[in-house]
Amino acid sequence: MRRIDDTPEREADRTPSRTTKRATNLSLNAKVLDMARDLGMNLSATVDVLLAQEVQRRYWERWNADNKDAIEHYNARIAREGLPLASYRGFMTDG
Repeated sequence: MRRIDDTPEREADRTPSRTTKRATNLSLNAKVLDMARDLGMNLSATVDVLLAQEVQRRYWERWNADNKDAIEHYNARIAREGLPLASYRGFMTDG
């Protein structure tokens, strides 16, 4: 079971000093790699940020797909029955 603090946002927000790094090998386009080096880019930091963004995007894409039925049922119930405790919402009144 995943804890709430294991979501991609929490992982991406951790500072480098608080995260564990692991060496890996990547095959990259040689021309792009040369240009990045010429520009003085930190390849590890750049890939780390972009990979974290892609992981977060895919995590929520999967979460939405996995929960699609529940979300549709909830929205149908709200459309049919209205919002819970709506009568107590002072900011939604006509007066």
